Amino acid sequence: MKDRIKKYSKAHTIYKTSDGTRVVGTTTITGLLAKPHLVAWANRLGLEGIDSTKYRDSSAEAGTLAHELIQAHLQGTEVDMTDYSPLSLELAENSFLSYLEWEKHHNVKMIFCEKPLVHETMKYGGTVDCYCELDGLKTLLDFKSGKAIYDEYFVQLAAYKELLIHKGYEVEQVRILRIGRDETEGFEDRSPGKTDKYWEIFKDLLHIYKLKKELKWT
Repeated sequence: MKDRIKKYSKAHTIYKTSDGTRVVGTTTITGLLAKPHLVAWANRLGLEGIDSTKYRDSSAEAGTLAHELIQAHLQGTEVDMTDYSPLSLELAENSFLSYLEWEKHHNVKMIFCEKPLVHETMKYGGTVDCYCELDGLKTLLDFKSGKAIYDEYFVQLAAYKELLIHKGYEVEQVRILRIGRDETEGFEDRSPGKTDKYWEIFKDLLHIYKLKKELKWT
C-alpha cells in the first residue's frame, strides 16, 4: 500500500535558523504588499450575498488539498482526504486535473516537494512547492490555485529562489503554474524571467517588517 502524506499548512510552519532563532516566513513578508484585487473580489462577493471569509477559507482548503494531491502524485504516495468537505474535494480535483493536463506536455523529474528552508543571513524562511528538473532544467516550480497570476507572486518566487541558492541548489529557471479550481479555468504557466527586481522588492519589504517589529507596530 502506498504511504499516506499528512495534511500540512504553510501558514503555520515555524522557521528557525541553525542556532534556534525563530525567523519570519516569506508569505508574512509578501503579505505587506497591497492587494487591490482582493478588495474588489470581497466587494463582489458581498454584493452577491456571500461571506467572503467563509468562501476564502473553503478556497484555501481546496488549494491545500490540490498541493497535497500534486505532491502525492510526484512522490508516488496517497492523500488522506477524509477531513475535507465535498466542495473542497471538488475544487481540488479540478486543480489536480489541470495539473495533469499541463504535465502531459512536460518532462518533470521531482527532486523534492514542500521543503522548508531558512536563509541564515537574511533571516527569513519559506517552503518551496517543488524543486525539479523540468524539461532538463533545474527549476523552482510554484503552484497557485485560482483565476489569475498576480505580480506579488513573483516577489514570493524570488524569495524562494534565493533560499534555494543560499542552500546550494542550482536554479536555472523559475515558473508559476496556476491550476484553476473551476473546471473551466484550466492552467497557466508563466515565468518572470529575471527575478532581480522582485528580489529587491522582497528585501525592502523584509526591512520594513523588521523596522515595524522594532517599533512594536501592531
